[in-house]
Amino acid sequence: MAIENLTDPLSANQIDFRVQRIKKSGYAVILAYKDARVDQQRLDEAVGPTNWQRRHTNGNHNCVVSIWCDEKKEWVQKEDTGTESNTEAAKGLASDSFKRACFNWGIGRELYDYPVIELKLKDNEWYMDGNKKPKQSYDLKLKEWHWYSEFTENKLNWLAAKDTTGMVRFQWGQRKPKGEEVK
Repeated sequence: MAIENLTDPLSANQIDFRVQRIKKSGYAVILAYKDARVDQQRLDEAVGPTNWQRRHTNGNHNCVVSIWCDEKKEWVQKEDTGTESNTEAAKGLASDSFKRACFNWGIGRELYDYPVIELKLKDNEWYMDGNKKPKQSYDLKLKEWHWYSEFTENKLNWLAAKDTTGMVRFQWGQRKPKGEEVK
């Protein structure tokens, strides 16, 4: 791999999906996102584990990701800022600023082009809590779903998901003729 490969689209198995919110109508809005380990792996593969580095500044709010450039004989840097997570503020802040800096290098940038993923939940996958707010139940096993994606010239042209029973629950876009079967 080479530095140019940083911008190759992430495969569906490198992307995580989580419920962003559930509407009172029983529809879930699903968020596609990348994990910091995906960025680390892509950097290792593209430039080698000793040819990139990260540095956090401003109390972890900012992260600088640098890649060694043999041609220039210097480190080339890209920086971005992050936000705290709801669970582990400091760790989430460091992770978010790192992932955002990696977006600047092109890793996972195609996630910004993903469609709005909205799907109807089954009755057992959600409920209304005591405050009349929709919540996901333990029966919604989104992390166990199988996601499929296809790209044309680094642009997402098709996205689909099967649940744990093998049922197609989401499909968007146009498939290439020789794609993986999702029936």
